[in-house]
Amino acid sequence: MVMEEMPKPRDAFLLIRGQYDNRGEKVTAGLPAVLPPMPAGEPMNRLGLARWLVSPENPLTARVWVNRAWEQCFGMGIVKTSENMGSQAEYPSHPELLDWLATEFIRRKWDVKSMMKLIVTSATYRQAAKINPRAAQIDPENRLLARGPRFRLCGEFVRDQALAVSGLLVEKIGGPSVRPYMPQGIWDETSVYGDLRNYSATPGDALYRRTMYTIWKRTAAPPTNLLFDSPTREICTVKRSRTNTPLQALAVLNEVTYVEAARKLAERMLIEGGTTSQSRIAYGFRLVAARSPRPEEVNVLADGLASDLTRFQHNPDAAKQLIASGQSKVAANLKSEELAAYTLTANVLLNLDEVLTRE
Repeated sequence: MVMEEMPKPRDAFLLIRGQYDNRGEKVTAGLPAVLPPMPAGEPMNRLGLARWLVSPENPLTARVWVNRAWEQCFGMGIVKTSENMGSQAEYPSHPELLDWLATEFIRRKWDVKSMMKLIVTSATYRQAAKINPRAAQIDPENRLLARGPRFRLCGEFVRDQALAVSGLLVEKIGGPSVRPYMPQGIWDETSVYGDLRNYSATPGDALYRRTMYTIWKRTAAPPTNLLFDSPTREICTVKRSRTNTPLQALAVLNEVTYVEAARKLAERMLIEGGTTSQSRIAYGFRLVAARSPRPEEVNVLADGLASDLTRFQHNPDAAKQLIASGQSKVAANLKSEELAAYTLTANVLLNLDEVLTRE
């Protein structure tokens, strides 16, 4: 955590049997002999180490990064143990590909966007995710890349996606942490001396910033993020687990952020989607799933919409209570019963498997 090198480095010694008062020979900073040496003229300190890490002669940094980028796109790295690329790592499934990607990353001057574009525009990534029974039997984890990737989005992406398709997402980059909606009293017990007691959401646009800006208490992470397997940040976590639980569905169906996003998506369907229920449903479907719905899908959603509309027409108070979720204003000139019915339809769309799944 020190930001400046000492004028004269402190002496360091081997400790015999780890005992601090039993010193052995004096040691100095250096690099493992099996790895490339420090570039000529570079100091043997942290600045020199940083330059060594990104030196074209050093393959390690590029290999680790492209493996993590591959895992982000395919759900699993070329080296499966992305959290361990050392002596106990699993052997890469495609070693030549890993070598080429690492050298290409260096050749492109560490251009992250360029490398991500290279991966997602490849024929391998653009394959259909449909599983062939024989291929699934031979290669259930798709290590041989016979099909496109298919896996659930992480919690941050699920929230950001809902905000984006609803039109709520604020795309401002940088700035301090923000406080989105949280359950009442969520941190009162764990913040006896902190400033998170009596937590309240930040008013205004800050509510709708990307999840990466959400305030984070190290020992008490935001609960919805934890439901989607977000690490607690008590330790550095490279490889995240991916589970599927009923609590995740409950959160996306009922948490204020998602109900409000569904309402704003419903407003877009009503205002931008045409004049018929079928055209509005199709418009909302295209927004969230990036494809046109099949006729049978439209029919199922239209039936549900009609049933919900009838129910809210008989119970207008329930409609007003539903569309009151969240701090954003309700669009003017929309009937509360109709907006509430479309909100439930939009909520269904946001919970579709193909919307929550990368494929």
